[in-house]
Amino acid sequence: MAKDKVCVVIGAGDATGGAIARRFAREGYTAVVTRRHADKLKDLAAAIEKDGGKVHAFGSDARDEAQVVELFAKVEAEIGEIEVFVFNIGGNVRFDIRDTTARVYRKVWEMTAFAGFLTAREAAKAMVPRGQGTMLFTGATASLRGGRGFSAFAGGKHAVRALAQSMARELGPQNIHVAHVVVDAAIDTEWIKTNFPERYNAGPDAVLNPDHIAETYWQLHRQPRSAWTFEMDLRPWKEGW
Repeated sequence: MAKDKVCVVIGAGDATGGAIARRFAREGYTAVVTRRHADKLKDLAAAIEKDGGKVHAFGSDARDEAQVVELFAKVEAEIGEIEVFVFNIGGNVRFDIRDTTARVYRKVWEMTAFAGFLTAREAAKAMVPRGQGTMLFTGATASLRGGRGFSAFAGGKHAVRALAQSMARELGPQNIHVAHVVVDAAIDTEWIKTNFPERYNAGPDAVLNPDHIAETYWQLHRQPRSAWTFEMDLRPWKEGW
């Protein structure tokens, strides 16, 4: 009996992560979506099922090694073979350096760098023996440059990018596509609408549409291996460089 093809989305929030899960579910993948609190995934799971897709939602802390190991083992044993892995945890906080506490810096590092390592390692353990898979990491402007007040966020995002670079060089020759997507703009969310109304209301397509971001992830997964992309950035037409 053939196992389901699985797309695991770590950090399946209400915007980008959820859109990615829905996109892959429409293509016949079983979406495995995670957040720290499973109750926050109810609406996403219901939307995927309403569209005829398959979904499993898990409350799992990506910073906890035991929980991560258990999650991936359960998916492989009970749901299907992980073909696509998406790391989409954010961690965007802003504090002047003098106001950045050790607790804040450590928490952001755990959410980004450490969680990225733990979950990607387990995904690789599943994919390498089969000799195929796609691993996609969501980056940000802070992945490339540290802005004022973003020392913790930039440190974590730089680390995730470095992790993806290292994994691409190691796993590419084993037929596993690793890519890093720099989301270099505001995304169409209620938070942006409330906190940055001037940007949100700047006209049609002035902010990134989560569904359009998700389409890029799908196209990255479909790329022929003779021309794999490692890194790309996304921004709306009105966004400055």
